[in-house]
Amino acid sequence: MYKKTLFIILLSFSIDSFGQCAMCRAVVEQGGEEVAEGINSGIVYLMAFPYLLIAVAFFLFYRSWKKSSMR
Repeated sequence: MYKKTLFIILLSFSIDSFGQCAMCRAVVEQGGEEVAEGINSGIVYLMAFPYLLIAVAFFLFYRSWKKSSMR
């Protein structure tokens, strides 16, 4: 039951992710495939840093927790 509910909630949020702002859409439509690839690369680049920061924070937390538990 829990998994089905979570799946439905996540599916309902993914529908909104297909939208673009009007300016981005206009640039992609006028610029062609090369511009679209550049915008997609920029999105992936901007998306990677929050995940990287969270991974580093968890690593530092785990390392300090492991040091304190060995004492």
